[in-house]
Amino acid sequence: MSTSDEKQIKVETLHSEVKNDAASAISLDQEKGAGFQQPFVKSEAEKKLVRKITYTIMPLVSWIIIVQFADKAALSVSAVLGIYEDTGITGSQFSWLGSLFFLGHLAFQPLNSYFLQRLPIGKYLGVCIVLWGAVMLFTALCHTFSELAAVRFLLGLFEAACMPTIYLLVNTMYRRSEQTTYFGIVTMCFGLGSVVGNLVAFGISHMGTSLGIEMWRWNHIIFGAFTVTLGLLSFFFLADNQRSKLLRLTEEEKVIVEERIQDNAVVRNMEIKRSQIWEALKETRLWLLCIAAIGLQIQNGGLLVFSAQFIKGLGNFSSGESILLKMPGGVASTAGSILATLIARRTGQVCYTGVLMAGISLVGCIVLAAVPGGAVKLVGYYLSWGSTGGYGLLMTVVGNNVSGYTKKIFYNAFLVVFYTLGNFIGPLVMLDHEKPRYLGAMTGFCIGNGVAIVCFILVRILMVRENKRRLANPPEQATDAKLDLTDFQDKNFIYRL
Repeated sequence: MSTSDEKQIKVETLHSEVKNDAASAISLDQEKGAGFQQPFVKSEAEKKLVRKITYTIMPLVSWIIIVQFADKAALSVSAVLGIYEDTGITGSQFSWLGSLFFLGHLAFQPLNSYFLQRLPIGKYLGVCIVLWGAVMLFTALCHTFSELAAVRFLLGLFEAACMPTIYLLVNTMYRRSEQTTYFGIVTMCFGLGSVVGNLVAFGISHMGTSLGIEMWRWNHIIFGAFTVTLGLLSFFFLADNQRSKLLRLTEEEKVIVEERIQDNAVVRNMEIKRSQIWEALKETRLWLLCIAAIGLQIQNGGLLVFSAQFIKGLGNFSSGESILLKMPGGVASTAGSILATLIARRTGQVCYTGVLMAGISLVGCIVLAAVPGGAVKLVGYYLSWGSTGGYGLLMTVVGNNVSGYTKKIFYNAFLVVFYTLGNFIGPLVMLDHEKPRYLGAMTGFCIGNGVAIVCFILVRILMVRENKRRLANPPEQATDAKLDLTDFQDKNFIYRL
């Protein structure tokens, strides 16, 4: 049999296995190696290693995200804990305090990308956590709008390192087939952060001016002290690569780690490769993901900052009741993340699951826009947090489908930039003269979810087309992850849909 005949049979077999649809490539756990490999089954030793990695890093990672969200959202509960009366700020100034956080977030992203490439990410993140914890403590000393504006900007500046670092950590530590689960856990912790933050704030709402300190200041003092402690723990105990001494690898596990690195195509490289940045900027996929991010996050920014006031306006609720009624929103966010993760894992369809979550959020926003008030509107508010699961799946798309160390960092950073822009715009569209319904903002949130749905679909179409091209002409050589090839350069790379 000739070589050309053998190649034709190989292509036909591949087409038969995937039923002429590249979506079936999602069932392949090992995308790297000698061409397109057979479905991979983990050994017991590797399962044990994955558990070891998870038990070592995920408790710290989860608490980092929970505390980061609670710190960021501290301004929201401060609105019903006396910050208006104590500092004399106005409603429009409060909007700017919400947006200035994200302006700091945005300003730091270029420098953050540089540090992620150059520094050990565990120690770098630990330092940033200590710094933003210190800013939380200094916030309790503020008395004027200008002072609050400065610390909110600095809080956003130092918190800006958190999510890109966590996303890179998950990319580094887990196989592509595992990442949907762990990105789901990361996203779920946003909702848990809301629950924890609101529980603490509810307790504080019963303290009064203990020791002569206003309630909103106590909120910042308590979370600031906890954050500094968490930062110190992260600096010393957060494993940030698969060969970390903190994992205490056996000789067998060291061999497994090398094979896993080949699979997830994330090998630390301190050289900033401008060609990979340029390649990313030319990809339609990047811009679609960024547009989806901004569409989902406009409502997140608006509802996060104004949630306590927004809920208080839906009925005759006290400050403590308003804080408690925020908690189901956190639970809804957590449930949405769990639902998104389970569906994406069961179906292997990350993009379609993203469409579903954005659709749930869209229904919630339509209810918020259409219903004047009452319990039904509160249900709409809770449904709108389906966007959290949608954003988590955006990050899963990047984690699963972008290779090249510089390119992956750039993709994560660029998505965070647009995440930040959405959150920056969100509080500004919650116009003071439109309260309590904020009809214009709610309409905008509906449009944002609709745009995200379209972007998820288009991203999937682009990846399906490229998968079909690669399956039709598979490479004969294996790919070495140490070459740090991008997903565009590596024709062995199959996109997970």
